[in-house]
Order: sequence, then structure tokens, then C-alpha cells
Amino acid sequence: MQALDLLLNRVSVGRLLEPAPDAAQRELLFRAALRAPDHGQLRPWRFLTVEGAARAKLGELFASALLAGNPEVKSEALDKARAMPLRAPLLVAVIARLTAPHKVPEQEQLLSAGCAAHGMLLAAHAQGLGAMWRTGELCYNAQVMAGLGLAANERIVGFLYLGSVEGERRTPPALAPADFVGSWQG
Repeated sequence: MQALDLLLNRVSVGRLLEPAPDAAQRELLFRAALRAPDHGQLRPWRFLTVEGAARAKLGELFASALLAGNPEVKSEALDKARAMPLRAPLLVAVIARLTAPHKVPEQEQLLSAGCAAHGMLLAAHAQGLGAMWRTGELCYNAQVMAGLGLAANERIVGFLYLGSVEGERRTPPALAPADFVGSWQG
């Protein structure tokens, strides 16, 4: 796949099926992540894979965190939280490891981890895999972070859902760069 074609046509794929990426595909996903811009060469990221029965356990962690935050939560919301990790055969939790104090601000370290996630999305698309970057309130939940074993200096950037594409990949909408680009004249 040509690099510009990849950049111009990558889309999120929400309907993902087995099989999950194989070992060789995963190696390329993580190698792409490790090429993210990294001011200070801190490598401010790490990754956790979640697959098989661990996906249901993650769903239980999500439901437990939701219930702890709101004892009045409806059973439908708990069921939805439990089902979230089951939407793909492989999830990758992208975690920012923030070093502070450091000359590289924490925000730049967080952005670097975000770029690592984007690199994985591009590598997935280049290999014909489907992928979606999902966030939401549970990414920022202290109980979820503790359940995943995050240290005090770590943050969840998001969960990458990975698998095989169900059906046809959608075509991205055409956006006009002029709608987003301006010129500053001082």
C-alpha cells in the first residue's frame, strides 16, 4: 500500500471479527507504534493486549467501575459495559508513562503515546486489518486504571480494537483542507 493512500484512506472499523491479528501482524503493529515522535526519547508508552477470556474479565472490570461510580446505574448500562471488550478479538490498551518532573512536558509525552496509537492504526490498515480507537469515561476511571495495573504516573490513552473487517470497509468522507487551515499574519 502506498503511504499517501494509507494516510488518506484509513478509517475506523467498528465491526470486527475473528481472527485477531497473528503474531507477525502484531509485531508490525508494535514496531509502527515505536516509531512515534518522541521528544527526549523517553518512550512514554506501553501496551497491554487483551484477548480471549480476558476480554470478559475486562468487561466485568468496566461494569464494576461503572457501578462503583453510580450505585443507581441501570442493568442495561452494566450489560453494555460488560459487552464493550467483546466487540473485537483483540484489544490493545495504549498507556502513557509520564515522567515528571522532566524538561519534556507531560502533555508532550501524552501526545507521543497518542502518536504511537495512531501508528498502530495505520499499520493495521496497511495490513488489511480493521481497527478502532475507543476512549470514553472508563479510560479515565481510577478503578479501571488500578485493575489494569497502571502506576500513578500512567494514563490510558485509549483501547485499540483490532480484528478482521466485517463486510466492506467504508470510504472516508471527503474533507476540504481549506476548512481547517488558516494563515497567521502576525
